[in-house]
Amino acid sequence: MAKIATVITDLFEDIEFTSPRDVLVEAGHEVITIGPEAGHTAKGKKGEAEVTIDKGIEEVKSSDFDALLIPGGFSPDKLRKDDRIVDFVREFAFARKPIFTICHGPQLLVNADILRGKDITSVKQVAIDVKNAGANYYDEEVVIDPSGIISSRTPEDIDAFNKAIVDALA
Repeated sequence: MAKIATVITDLFEDIEFTSPRDVLVEAGHEVITIGPEAGHTAKGKKGEAEVTIDKGIEEVKSSDFDALLIPGGFSPDKLRKDDRIVDFVREFAFARKPIFTICHGPQLLVNADILRGKDITSVKQVAIDVKNAGANYYDEEVVIDPSGIISSRTPEDIDAFNKAIVDALA
């Protein structure tokens, strides 16, 4: 099955990581967490979840993975200041590998400068950023771009998001 890279750090939106991870693992996929440093325990912003980072960004190559998951919360904003993470995300887009992103996750796609002409959704606060990055913004629970980007808005959309990402890997 697929090997999914998940870029994540502190203050991720708890359910936007745990729920997709659980359905992906249940479907037989492998989910690897990646952050600035391996071994760091990242805590969710609601305090409901924490995850120990499997691999530091220096240890991985995008070519080792089949897809990318970017949970929301404050994690994407913290990660987008790290050029290594931004470059890693950009490589998935250039390779036309699936990118799954929810809520504030598209902030990383904005910094990777890969949204021009793409169809996407996000949490309302990020909508102007994705529009300014050249994306076609849709206020819908799930938006699937032909490039392989699957996006969703908020935890309220998590079931539709999970179904879309599992279906994309089937």
